Amino acid sequence: MRRVRIHRDLPVEMPDGVVLLADRYEAPGGGPAPVVLIRSPYGRRGVFGFVYGRGFARNGFHVVIQSCRGGFGSGGQLDPLGDERDDGLATLDWLRGQPWYGGSLAMFGPSYLGYTQWAVAAEAGPELKAMATQITASQFRDAAYVGGAFALESALSWTTLTDAMSRRFGGAAAPLTAPRLTRRAVLSGLSGRPVSELDLASAGRPLRFYRDLLAHHADPAVPYWDKRDFSPRVGEVEAAVTMLGGWYDVFLPWQLKDYLALRAAGRRPQLTIGPWWHVDARHGRVALAESLAWFRAHLLGDPSGLREQPVRLYVTGAGEWRDYPDWPVPGSRQVRWHLREDGGLEREPPRAGGADRFRYHPDHPTPVIGGPVLLADSRPRDQRRLEARRDVLVYSSAELESDVEAIGPVSAELFVRSSTPYVDVVVRVCDVRPGGKSMNVCEGVRRLRPELPDNSEMLDKVGDVRRVLVDLWPVGHRFRRGHRIRVHVAAGAYPTIARNPGTGRPLGEGGPMVAADVEVFRSPAHPSAVILPLCAPLG
Repeated sequence: MRRVRIHRDLPVEMPDGVVLLADRYEAPGGGPAPVVLIRSPYGRRGVFGFVYGRGFARNGFHVVIQSCRGGFGSGGQLDPLGDERDDGLATLDWLRGQPWYGGSLAMFGPSYLGYTQWAVAAEAGPELKAMATQITASQFRDAAYVGGAFALESALSWTTLTDAMSRRFGGAAAPLTAPRLTRRAVLSGLSGRPVSELDLASAGRPLRFYRDLLAHHADPAVPYWDKRDFSPRVGEVEAAVTMLGGWYDVFLPWQLKDYLALRAAGRRPQLTIGPWWHVDARHGRVALAESLAWFRAHLLGDPSGLREQPVRLYVTGAGEWRDYPDWPVPGSRQVRWHLREDGGLEREPPRAGGADRFRYHPDHPTPVIGGPVLLADSRPRDQRRLEARRDVLVYSSAELESDVEAIGPVSAELFVRSSTPYVDVVVRVCDVRPGGKSMNVCEGVRRLRPELPDNSEMLDKVGDVRRVLVDLWPVGHRFRRGHRIRVHVAAGAYPTIARNPGTGRPLGEGGPMVAADVEVFRSPAHPSAVILPLCAPLG
């Protein structure tokens, strides 16, 4: 096989005079050929350059890997999410002027590298033929404030990581040290340190982006997000898009919203969801293989590597891959599993009134075991230690008489009363094995505030019971015969989300906190339930 030639440190000048550096991996022959553009804040060499730079180049593409502003030799200062549109479009203009540019291009990359694709995709023009995005979305705002609750661990770990990588000689060690520093920082928060100071504990200095996230909350109308949210333009993207996600990835719900936006615009994206989390190395090989086949089909006219069905899902619990024509899976139906008395979970609605109660105290926040986070292993874990706590309500079905599969979006409708209007509602679905091990499948959170009702039905006629809608992570899971379906209801999941002080004060402020006495109703008038997709017996 021909050796790939590499052209290092190519300068690309931005409109404001800042120079970004890029490496080019030369296609066989060196003449004009399609280009694969990769824009990264994590460096452009090492294993990443070796695998993707050389891998795509050997298959007939010039590959340009560019370091984003403010890191790994590129000039300027990194303003996370803020400069990727302007810098990306300037880089495309530069590409068009290169003698080796063959007139068509693709873009590739996971996570932030996928975000840099969405930042320019709607304006890249007809020369952009294909995109390959993995574990990413067109906006990160909603993942930073999932359900309105600040995603503390993920936000702090990423800002600590990027800060460490921006320092001289800090890049190589940063991925190893950031999770440890983050864990130390969030634990220091339990000693009373305000959320606004946890960057000092993790990085030793203020982190601009972390503090920006605290200051500019999840409301899309906040001007800060105007140049950082590209979801409104996803439907305008004409390039062929392939997406890869993981059931336990922090960005999956919003990645699927991008998929649905493309489908609504009449596009036919490809989607793969595997049993992966964000930093799971196993999805890298799949990403390379699928992206290469996608690029060969849409830039080189070779569709031989494409699959027949556009959607491929790994069904956890069944341990098998399935192909489907679309997402959500055609023919799916939503089935309510109602919270019942004595900790039961049944399809039949409750026949009598009742409520279950617990107290949440932010001084001793309800912890989390597993669940999607950015820079840690998010595979399912045994929840029995969590279920033994007095601040977690647990509802379990009878042993299943046959296999039940849930494939699609998951939600909950709960009727809740709290002694403080400022409270979080956390819902989790678990698969309980015959031996008693309770493994988390998916979860979600909703942060409540009195001044932001969803609709006129948020408060019932009494005026004190809130109808709370919670979006959980989507699933593709088989609950096997003899297993049980279990649901948790709590008011915290620390440190995945920052604890709710119960006062309504701005997130970064310290000060006294207020406990919440929470009631969850299960009655004919208030039929609290989790809604699972395709909950149908098999066989």
